[in-house]
Amino acid sequence: MTMPNFLVIGAGKSGTSSLYHYLSQHPQIYITPIKEPKFFAFEGEELDFRGPGDQTAHRSTVTDIETYRALFDGVSGERAAGEVSPVYIYIPKAPERIEYYIPEAKLIAILRDPVERAYSSFLHLVRDGREAFDDFARALQEEESRIMRNYAPLWHYKEGGFYYAQLSRYFERFDRRKIRIYLYEDLKEDPAGGLRDIFRFLDVDERFVPDMSARYNVGGIPKNKGLHAFLTRPNPVKAAVLPFVPTGVRKRLRTSLRDRNLHSPPEISLEVRQQLIEVYREDVLKLEELIQRDLSRWLE
Repeated sequence: MTMPNFLVIGAGKSGTSSLYHYLSQHPQIYITPIKEPKFFAFEGEELDFRGPGDQTAHRSTVTDIETYRALFDGVSGERAAGEVSPVYIYIPKAPERIEYYIPEAKLIAILRDPVERAYSSFLHLVRDGREAFDDFARALQEEESRIMRNYAPLWHYKEGGFYYAQLSRYFERFDRRKIRIYLYEDLKEDPAGGLRDIFRFLDVDERFVPDMSARYNVGGIPKNKGLHAFLTRPNPVKAAVLPFVPTGVRKRLRTSLRDRNLHSPPEISLEVRQQLIEVYREDVLKLEELIQRDLSRWLE
């Protein structure tokens, strides 16, 4: 039975949704039909996340090996087969379970300025109407309490950004040559070059150029909250009409309407940025040594 030979392990809000869609276009790459099965993070668990909307957000999570293996039944000779679950970088048990099942797998991580990543997670939940506070500083004050009440990892705004601590668990278990680290900022500036390198790492044709015109999982503040709720949540009108609309047309229409209804969020406040930079400073300096990259711009 087929198992993956590569995983995109994180980090959340760092472009992994776009990477999932770009990888899925390559003829030599098989990617699971659902994004984020999260199996290695939650194997054998009965999920009981308590945050607003958490149950819906995690309905595609796979917790048993048989169902997980079935995700790869469609593999038909592709050189690379994998999946994208950015929560793997954050959940402590994931590296051990990955090593147990697929010790030779190649691992890809995309890292984003941890302050920007934390703010992006907050904006994601604001966009979806799940975050009760419009003020990021106020939401950060609630984080510890929410974690204690078992809110899902997306709510762990600050805690999700300690990449040195998270990646160290992988470097302790896997050959460094099997791990490829990318910076979100680099991929944003040169997505084609970044993809060529990822394709080389996966040992597939690096000359393939996917369609990168579409934007995925775009952040922003809804102009019309009612319209956003209609587009993103279950609705009896949609349930009656959508079966008559081709899947591809449906997705493009929903994405277009959703993105048109979003406006750019305000910048993170200087005070909050400075506070978080100090929180992350030691971890960032250690991460520089671990991955041999200059990360000084994250501390500005």
